[in-house]
Amino acid sequence: MKSKTSASSAERGVLKGWPAIAKFLGQPVSVAQRWGKTGMPVKKQGRFVTALQEELNSWLGREAGGEPLHLAVPESDLAAELKRGLTYVRKQRSSANKFKT
Repeated sequence: MKSKTSASSAERGVLKGWPAIAKFLGQPVSVAQRWGKTGMPVKKQGRFVTALQEELNSWLGREAGGEPLHLAVPESDLAAELKRGLTYVRKQRSSANKFKT
């Protein structure tokens, strides 16, 4: 049985512990820990490390050269994310075409 605290943390997008953070990132725990040492937004809370899903997505986007990036989680609206991504690509193409002429 899950406690109310862990359910409310999950609903807010709080990841608790390296295994949860690594699973969200789709990486081994050792990679998540290395990224945590090099600037990934994690916080120490007592003996645990926590991270917010939204902050991790923003950080990954910055690390990917500023391109929008979003990791899919069960509660994600993938259609909205696809629309957002397509809008970004169209704006990039439009900007690139302006400089060619």
